[in-house]
Amino acid sequence: MNAFSSMRISASGLTAERLRMDTITSNLVNAQTTRTAEGKGPYTRKIAVFKEILDAKQNPNGVSAVEIEDDQSEFRKVYDPTHPDAGEDGYVLYPNVNILNEMADMIASTRAYEANVDTLNANKSMFTKALEIGR
Repeated sequence: MNAFSSMRISASGLTAERLRMDTITSNLVNAQTTRTAEGKGPYTRKIAVFKEILDAKQNPNGVSAVEIEDDQSEFRKVYDPTHPDAGEDGYVLYPNVNILNEMADMIASTRAYEANVDTLNANKSMFTKALEIGR
Protein backbone atom coordinates (compact mmCIF):
# COMPACT_ATOMS: atom_id res chain seq x y z
CA MET A 1 0.00 0.00 0.00
CA ASN A 2 1.32 3.41 -0.85
CA ALA A 3 0.61 6.65 0.97
CA PHE A 4 -2.39 7.53 -1.17
CA SER A 5 -4.17 4.16 -1.06
CA SER A 6 -6.31 5.08 1.92
CA MET A 7 -7.32 8.32 0.23
CA ARG A 8 -8.27 6.42 -2.94
CA ILE A 9 -10.32 3.94 -0.89
CA SER A 10 -12.13 6.75 0.94
CA ALA A 11 -12.80 8.56 -2.34
CA SER A 12 -14.34 5.43 -3.85
CA GLY A 13 -16.47 5.08 -0.71
CA LEU A 14 -17.69 8.65 -1.13
CA THR A 15 -18.67 7.95 -4.73
CA ALA A 16 -20.47 4.73 -3.81
CA GLU A 17 -22.39 6.28 -0.92
CA ARG A 18 -23.40 9.22 -3.09
CA LEU A 19 -24.91 6.79 -5.60
CA ARG A 20 -26.66 4.96 -2.76
CA MET A 21 -28.12 8.25 -1.48
CA ASP A 22 -29.28 9.18 -4.99
CA THR A 23 -30.97 5.78 -5.32
CA ILE A 24 -32.69 6.15 -1.95
CA THR A 25 -33.83 9.66 -2.91
CA SER A 26 -35.35 8.29 -6.11
CA ASN A 27 -37.19 5.65 -4.08
CA LEU A 28 -38.56 8.26 -1.67
CA VAL A 29 -39.69 10.56 -4.47
CA ASN A 30 -41.53 7.73 -6.21
CA ALA A 31 -43.04 6.10 -3.11
CA GLN A 32 -46.58 6.95 -4.30
CA THR A 33 -46.08 6.50 -8.07
CA THR A 34 -48.71 4.03 -9.23
CA ARG A 35 -47.92 4.36 -12.94
CA THR A 36 -44.47 4.81 -14.45
CA ALA A 37 -43.77 6.87 -17.57
CA GLU A 38 -43.75 3.63 -19.57
CA GLY A 39 -47.22 2.82 -18.18
CA LYS A 40 -46.04 -0.53 -16.84
CA GLY A 41 -47.47 -0.44 -13.34
CA PRO A 42 -46.06 1.07 -10.17
CA TYR A 43 -42.53 2.25 -9.58
CA THR A 44 -40.17 -0.54 -8.51
CA ARG A 45 -37.77 0.16 -5.64
CA LYS A 46 -34.12 0.39 -6.71
CA ILE A 47 -31.11 -0.94 -4.81
CA ALA A 48 -27.47 0.08 -5.40
CA VAL A 49 -25.14 -2.93 -5.52
CA PHE A 50 -21.47 -2.48 -4.63
CA LYS A 51 -18.39 -4.62 -5.12
CA GLU A 52 -14.99 -4.35 -3.50
CA ILE A 53 -12.03 -3.48 -5.69
CA LEU A 54 -8.96 -5.64 -5.12
CA ASP A 55 -5.47 -5.04 -6.46
CA ALA A 56 -3.26 -7.74 -8.02
CA LYS A 57 -2.26 -9.01 -4.56
CA GLN A 58 -5.91 -9.21 -3.41
CA ASN A 59 -5.52 -6.20 -1.13
CA PRO A 60 -8.55 -3.93 -0.76
CA ASN A 61 -8.40 -0.93 -3.05
CA GLY A 62 -11.86 0.60 -2.68
CA VAL A 63 -15.43 -0.06 -3.70
CA SER A 64 -17.31 0.42 -6.94
CA ALA A 65 -20.95 0.45 -7.90
CA VAL A 66 -21.70 -2.62 -9.98
CA GLU A 67 -25.32 -1.92 -10.85
CA ILE A 68 -28.65 -0.59 -9.69
CA GLU A 69 -31.10 -3.44 -9.52
CA ASP A 70 -34.83 -3.65 -8.94
CA ASP A 71 -36.13 -4.89 -5.61
CA GLN A 72 -38.13 -8.07 -6.23
CA SER A 73 -40.43 -7.72 -3.20
CA GLU A 74 -44.21 -7.54 -3.62
CA PHE A 75 -46.04 -4.30 -4.40
CA ARG A 76 -48.42 -2.93 -1.78
CA LYS A 77 -52.09 -3.44 -2.53
CA VAL A 78 -54.51 -0.78 -1.31
CA TYR A 79 -58.26 -0.93 -1.78
CA ASP A 80 -59.37 2.29 -3.51
CA PRO A 81 -61.92 1.69 -6.29
CA THR A 82 -62.04 5.44 -7.07
CA HIS A 83 -58.34 5.60 -8.00
CA PRO A 84 -57.71 5.83 -11.77
CA ASP A 85 -55.16 2.97 -11.58
CA ALA A 86 -57.43 0.62 -9.63
CA GLY A 87 -57.91 -2.82 -11.08
CA GLU A 88 -61.26 -4.49 -11.62
CA ASP A 89 -61.14 -5.74 -8.03
CA GLY A 90 -60.76 -2.14 -6.74
CA TYR A 91 -57.17 -2.57 -5.56
CA VAL A 92 -54.34 -0.22 -6.52
CA LEU A 93 -50.76 -1.44 -6.69
CA TYR A 94 -48.34 0.93 -4.95
CA PRO A 95 -44.53 0.77 -5.10
CA ASN A 96 -42.64 -1.65 -2.85
CA VAL A 97 -41.03 1.32 -1.08
CA ASN A 98 -41.17 1.50 2.72
CA ILE A 99 -40.49 5.08 3.82
CA LEU A 100 -39.13 4.04 7.23
CA ASN A 101 -36.65 1.58 5.72
CA GLU A 102 -35.54 4.16 3.17
CA MET A 103 -34.95 6.76 5.89
CA ALA A 104 -32.95 4.25 7.94
CA ASP A 105 -30.88 3.41 4.83
CA MET A 106 -30.37 7.14 4.18
CA ILE A 107 -29.08 7.67 7.74
CA ALA A 108 -26.68 4.72 7.38
CA SER A 109 -25.48 6.00 4.02
CA THR A 110 -25.00 9.52 5.37
CA ARG A 111 -22.95 8.20 8.27
CA ALA A 112 -20.79 6.09 5.96
CA TYR A 113 -20.26 9.16 3.77
CA GLU A 114 -19.27 11.22 6.82
CA ALA A 115 -16.85 8.49 7.95
CA ASN A 116 -15.14 8.58 4.56
CA VAL A 117 -14.90 12.39 4.71
CA ASP A 118 -13.37 12.15 8.21
CA THR A 119 -10.86 9.58 6.95
CA LEU A 120 -9.87 11.83 4.05
CA ASN A 121 -9.45 14.77 6.42
CA ALA A 122 -7.33 12.68 8.81
CA ASN A 123 -5.07 11.61 5.92
CA LYS A 124 -4.75 15.19 4.76
CA SER A 125 -3.81 16.25 8.28
CA MET A 126 -1.16 13.51 8.54
CA PHE A 127 0.36 14.51 5.20
CA THR A 128 0.41 18.15 6.28
CA LYS A 129 2.15 17.28 9.56
CA ALA A 130 4.67 15.12 7.73
CA LEU A 131 5.49 18.03 5.41
CA GLU A 132 5.88 20.37 8.41
CA ILE A 133 8.39 17.98 9.98
CA GLY A 134 10.47 18.14 6.81
CA ARG A 135 10.93 21.91 7.05
